[in-house]
Amino acid sequence: MYEQSKAEGQRVALAKKGSRRIVVDGVEYRWRVSRKPCCDYDGITLGYMVEDAACPGTTLVVETGRPAVLEPNMLPSEVVLPREVAAGIRAARSNGWTPSSNGSPFKLHLSAV
Repeated sequence: MYEQSKAEGQRVALAKKGSRRIVVDGVEYRWRVSRKPCCDYDGITLGYMVEDAACPGTTLVVETGRPAVLEPNMLPSEVVLPREVAAGIRAARSNGWTPSSNGSPFKLHLSAV
């Protein structure tokens, strides 16, 4: 199940270094796993950020609902795969995310099942 809301605050810039390229429905995006807690919940969850590669505007911030690994020497039991990022982009687009327009980050919360 998808739940979405607009985040309050300033635009979140996605650093080019360490980001990955993905093409979804003919549009090129850049994405990277968030190294900081991405959401305001009791637990720390795994998240990622996405922006339009050609015309960065509103950043998509996705919270996966899965626990994040905080220790740098530990390997995560679950990782974010490109197909998950593509599904998140499509879900956000259908819920009103317009990546090329300016604005506050668009948050998408994915339920952990």
